[in-house]
Amino acid sequence: MDISLGGANTSSTSSSGVGGSGGGGVGGGDTAVGSSSIVTSTSSGMPGYDWPEFTPDKVDVLFVVDNSGSMADKQQILRLATADLVSNIVNPICVNPSGVPVSDAEQPATGFEACPAGTARVRNPVHDMHIGVISSSLGGHGSGACPAMTSPSNVDMAHLLARSNESSSTNDLPTYLDRGFLVWDPAGAHDPAGDSDVTTLHSKLSAIVAGVGQAGCGFEAPLESMYRFLADPEPYERIEIRGDVATPVGVDEMLLTQRRNFLRPDSLLLIVMLSDENDCSIRDEGRNYLVAETRNGFRLWRPRSECALDPNHECCRSCSQNQDGCPVDPTCTGSDGFPARLSAADDPVNSRCWDQKRRFGFDFLYPLERYTNALSSPYVATRAGDLAPNPIFTHPDDGNVLTRGPQHVIFTGIVGVPWQDLARQNALGVPDLDAGLDEQGNPVGGLKSAAELGAPLAGSSYNVWDLVVGDPTNNVQPADPFMIESMAPRSGANPITGDAIVSPNATGWNAINGREYTIPVGSTGDLQYACIFDVEERSCEGNAQSCDCRDIQGQAIDNPLCAPQEGNDPADTNPRTTTQVKAKAYPGIRELRVLKSLGDQAIAGSICPAQTNDPDSEQGDFGYTPVIRAVLERLDASL
Repeated sequence: MDISLGGANTSSTSSSGVGGSGGGGVGGGDTAVGSSSIVTSTSSGMPGYDWPEFTPDKVDVLFVVDNSGSMADKQQILRLATADLVSNIVNPICVNPSGVPVSDAEQPATGFEACPAGTARVRNPVHDMHIGVISSSLGGHGSGACPAMTSPSNVDMAHLLARSNESSSTNDLPTYLDRGFLVWDPAGAHDPAGDSDVTTLHSKLSAIVAGVGQAGCGFEAPLESMYRFLADPEPYERIEIRGDVATPVGVDEMLLTQRRNFLRPDSLLLIVMLSDENDCSIRDEGRNYLVAETRNGFRLWRPRSECALDPNHECCRSCSQNQDGCPVDPTCTGSDGFPARLSAADDPVNSRCWDQKRRFGFDFLYPLERYTNALSSPYVATRAGDLAPNPIFTHPDDGNVLTRGPQHVIFTGIVGVPWQDLARQNALGVPDLDAGLDEQGNPVGGLKSAAELGAPLAGSSYNVWDLVVGDPTNNVQPADPFMIESMAPRSGANPITGDAIVSPNATGWNAINGREYTIPVGSTGDLQYACIFDVEERSCEGNAQSCDCRDIQGQAIDNPLCAPQEGNDPADTNPRTTTQVKAKAYPGIRELRVLKSLGDQAIAGSICPAQTNDPDSEQGDFGYTPVIRAVLERLDASL
């Protein structure tokens, strides 16, 4: 029997928009939400709702870490960056009236000690902090993909992680009261007291990040994992297939307990997301699970012809859907008389999460408004489509009073995008993490703020967001060709740097993604890279799945991540070796679109560092230092 996707493609009720901080949708005040209501408190002047005003004295930090293949290199860089982040939160630097930091010898040893005379800290030290880590793996959503028997990491289900390695199905690393998260508590305010030595705290955090591993599900869902842990009012316990329909069943009480223990009502919530691929948060309902189905050579159905020209056309549908109101499309009927399916070449299982409406006539993923609302609205939707108090902004123990506002939530995305697109530019218009100019023309370097990302670039009519995400609503691709998702080689040049994309058949090399490459025939599929960066050399002999330079059926390797054969230049077209010397990232379009929608709440960073060879560089360009610096600058205004 042929399983179809069902009716016309519409957003699910469980993910419908409920209005953000801009005042749309549900209004403020005592608004009934089923059997609950949200009671507003003091006004902060933010539009739409009466958000509470206060300066937090505690911080809850949630790391959302992609644990699919090829993530180990990025996780290692994150581990190094967390030391800088944690130490600067608990013991902020002291600066003189001109903003110049004191010497290392003069910096107080702890956050309790006073700064030298005539200096002050850049922000208040934090003496109460929770730190938790979750992964991007939510299993197969009802399909046969990503089973626990293949890897326990496939089904982390947004539970807090503290495992010593990716093969462990249980947490075995030390956490506070075995609750899955760490507690910074130098004042001993908790009972029992939490960690009071920052070196010990970071050592524990580093081990937890390492244990996330890279054996998780290839259908990465970092956005939904974040939502499930922080905001979902009824995270399901399991998915059951009833007939051919995925049905969420039960409530994950373990997750709710972890959330209640981790997230305080009056903390500043800092979310740090690390992912090298576009988000693939599959809707947990209906037949959306079929996008992850791989059993018995399953292939998705062809899209109607309208999709190729306009994915937003009312008749852009899957050939398996109801065709009412649309002309007959002869390409939609297969030789067997059933709805036509795609070939293996057009439907590689590892490349099903991009450009879905055009390629399949159906969008299997949650609308991005689901995540914008979760981080900016007092309400979220239940499975039935009713509105419920948002756990991020309310707390049942406080009678569902608004306990924090969007100004107390910071979302940082370290994702696939050239760092050159996000960095401030110097007086010559060159991306410069050391001396790039801010809005006032000061050579401060670093990443652009939300306001700078939205401002027109010099000499052009578009801004950085136009560069990196385009306008999907109007079928406008990103202006930076490196950010266009494509299996085929692309063309064009980066509008900021002028770096041109190099065809696999041409001689040349660029500083962003090296060059395009030929995706091997018979592989499970791949996309061209948004950016690449140097990593420690390793051999891919033995066909290691997480290694990008492995041999595939003896085909010539022209992947820019792989070392050239001895005597050859990286810019030439000669075959490469199975030794990997660089790591890659794909365009993180969905994550970036959420970051764009959140404005000042968001910090956008590149998972491809400017350099990874000199940790002592004074240019501020090593690893994720630029991102951590941007986070700390944002905290200056919040703590």
